[in-house]
Amino acid sequence: MAEHTAGTDGVEIPDRYRYAVVPHIMVDDAAAAIDFYGRAFGAREDFRVDAPNGGILHAEITVGRSVLMLGDASTDEAEAGSFTAPATLGGGTSVTLHVFVPDVDGLAQRAEAAGAEILQPPTDMFHGDRTVVLKDPSGHIWVFLTHLEDVSEEELRRRLAAAAW
Repeated sequence: MAEHTAGTDGVEIPDRYRYAVVPHIMVDDAAAAIDFYGRAFGAREDFRVDAPNGGILHAEITVGRSVLMLGDASTDEAEAGSFTAPATLGGGTSVTLHVFVPDVDGLAQRAEAAGAEILQPPTDMFHGDRTVVLKDPSGHIWVFLTHLEDVSEEELRRRLAAAAW
């Protein structure tokens, strides 16, 4: 049985959603995306609900310790809710997905081999994390981070100034 925590209204909240805003992305081929996320990011598929007329209405995967919801943008149910995939928007997206992982370099190599486009190679960043930025085949932007050090707000401001951000 899944662990739950009582919310402010007394309704139980599954622990997997307790401290999160859970991203829900739409793609043009959810089955292919789930396969890619497994190969590239080591994602685990938790469950899926097939749409009545084909495709995936809703699926959930776990990347690291983070839950991601996804589905086909082209299912009748998704179209009724005006959900779109990045390709429909001309390839752009207004959301970037951040996930902390133990080995960002290994993940970057695996993701690139699986077909991800590396937008910024693994780099030690001013904020204390080693970071890679990539685009998945569906057009979503991902930032994977490995925490290197805690950086105080004062030190963060100093590093930003030095870097001329």
